[in-house]
Amino acid sequence: MVETRVAPRIRIMKTAKIDYGGDKYPCVVRDISSTGAALEFSDLIRIPNEFTLIMPDDRLKLSCRVVWRRGYRVGVRFDN
Repeated sequence: MVETRVAPRIRIMKTAKIDYGGDKYPCVVRDISSTGAALEFSDLIRIPNEFTLIMPDDRLKLSCRVVWRRGYRVGVRFDN
């Protein structure tokens, strides 16, 4: 397989939340790079195409756009 990512990923297991329309849902950040992340959810919920990722331990709020979906996982690109 040929790696086509712009930025290298770092594997992590950090708790986070996504926020859209005032609703917040917990998730785990499984890997992250400067351009995006892979998120995992404990429940199969409807994830919108755009939302804010909140990582309270790192004091980050990142605007995201979903680029892939597989079961309980989604891959996101960070919007600037």
